[in-house]
Amino acid sequence: MARGVRVLISTINRDLVGGVETYLRQVLPLLSGRGHSLGLMHQLDSTPSGRALDEGAALEARISVQSSGEEGALQAVRAFRPDVIYQQGLVSPALEARLLELAPAVFFAHGYSGTCISGTKRFAVPRWSPCSRTLGVGCLLHYPLRRCGGLSLVTMQRQYAVQTARRALLRRYRAVAVASEHMARELSRHGATAKVVRVPPSWAPLPDAPAPRAQTGVVLFAGRLTPEKGLRELARAVERAARELDRRLVLRVAGAGPEEAWLRARPATGASRIDCLGWLPPDVLKAEMQAADVLAMPSVWPEPFGLSGIEAGGVGLPAVAFPVGGIPEWLEPGVGGELAEGPPASISGLTAALVRALGDLDHWQALRHGAWRSAHRFSAAAHLDALEPVLLAAAAQARLHP
Repeated sequence: MARGVRVLISTINRDLVGGVETYLRQVLPLLSGRGHSLGLMHQLDSTPSGRALDEGAALEARISVQSSGEEGALQAVRAFRPDVIYQQGLVSPALEARLLELAPAVFFAHGYSGTCISGTKRFAVPRWSPCSRTLGVGCLLHYPLRRCGGLSLVTMQRQYAVQTARRALLRRYRAVAVASEHMARELSRHGATAKVVRVPPSWAPLPDAPAPRAQTGVVLFAGRLTPEKGLRELARAVERAARELDRRLVLRVAGAGPEEAWLRARPATGASRIDCLGWLPPDVLKAEMQAADVLAMPSVWPEPFGLSGIEAGGVGLPAVAFPVGGIPEWLEPGVGGELAEGPPASISGLTAALVRALGDLDHWQALRHGAWRSAHRFSAAAHLDALEPVLLAAAAQARLHP
C-alpha cells in the first residue's frame, strides 16, 4: 500500500444534517484506518442539540470557519499542511477558490453545484420534472417561467453568479468524484470531462439476511422535508394505496424541513395517518427502517444517488421510488423494490408501486431479500479502493508539478 498522506476534508456542516455529513461520518474512519492523517474544516459549528459527524474520529486538526473566520481557518489549514484536500462543498466560492491555492484537491459532487442556478435541477411548471439543461444564460429565462427556484429575480441573478463561479472552479480540481453514472454525465457536460471518477458509496449491510416477519403497515420516508422530495405526492399516494390494499397504512416521516408544517396539518383518515418524527440519530433511524415495510423515495428532482435506499437495503427494507437521477442504478424493480411508472410526481404511478411492493406477502419478502443482497454491492472496501487512488494521484501530481 502507498504511504499515508495528509488529507484535509472540507465541508459546510459539522452536524449530521443530511447525506453529505452521513457520508463523511462513514469515510473518516475508513481513511484513517488505511494510515492517512486527517483534518476536518467545516464552515458551521455543531449546535447544542446536534450530533457532530466527527464524533470519535481520529483527527489531527478540527478547523471551524465560523469560529476562526476565513483568515484564521486558512492559516490553520496551512499549519496542517495537507497533501490533498477532499472537498465536499462550501457555501462561498471565494473561500473555495482560496482553499484550492493551498493544496491539490478532489471534489466530491454530492449535488448539482456548478450545474444549476437553484441547485435543484428540476422544473415545477407546468409540472414537476427533472431538468437536463446545461447551465447557461438560457437558464435565466427558464428560472422564472418554469419555477426552477423562487420568484425573486434578484435571487436568481445572485445564484446564477454563484453557480457560474462554481462551474469555473470545477476545472481547477485534480479530479471530480461522483457516486453515480448519472452524475458522471452531468459533471462531464459542465467542464470536468477528463477528471470525473465514479466512486460508489459505501454501506455496511447487516450480516444476516432479513428473517420472515409480518407486515407492520409502515411506509417510511427519511430525508430533508423539501418540495423536491415529493412528500405531498407521497402522502396522497399512501392514502390511495391503503384504500386499494384495504388496510390502514402509516406514513412515518424522519427528517426536518419546510414541508413539515404541511404534513402535520394533514388530517388522518380512516385509511392512513402521518407521524412526523423529526431528525433521528442514526441508530434510531436504523430501528425505524427495521420496523417499516417499505422506504418511500418519491423525489421529483434527479437524486444524485439516493444513499438512504442503500442504507435501507442493508437492513432488508425495500424501496419505492420514481426513476430519477441515479436511483435506477441501484434500485432494480421487482428485485430490491419497485419503481413508479409514469412521469415524476405521478401520484397514480407511486400508488401502483406501493401496491406492487406491499400487496403480496411472498413478493414483499422476496423484495426484502433482494434489497439486502443489492446493498452488498456497496462495501467500504470497494469505496476505498476507488477513492484512495484518486486522492493519492492528486497528491503525487502536486509533488511532480507543484
